[in-house]
Amino acid sequence: MHVKKNDDVIVLTGKDKGKSGKIVRAFPKLGQVVIDGINIKKIHEKKGTGGKGQIVERAYPIDASNVRLKK
Repeated sequence: MHVKKNDDVIVLTGKDKGKSGKIVRAFPKLGQVVIDGINIKKIHEKKGTGGKGQIVERAYPIDASNVRLKK
C-alpha cells in the first residue's frame, strides 16, 4: 500500500473528490484507509442499558487506490 497512518492525502474519486485529510487508520490486507472527516455516514445506534438511542456520524473506510499523497 502506498499510504500509511498519519499521511496527508487527497481523495481522487467519489462524493468527497478533491477533499483532503489525514489517515486515521489503515487496513493493508483490505487495501482500505479511514480518513478524518471523509466518507462520513450517519448511524442509528440502539439504546444501551438505561440510555437513549442516538444518531452518530462515523467515518467509513475508502479504497487506498482512490487517494494520493498530498504534496
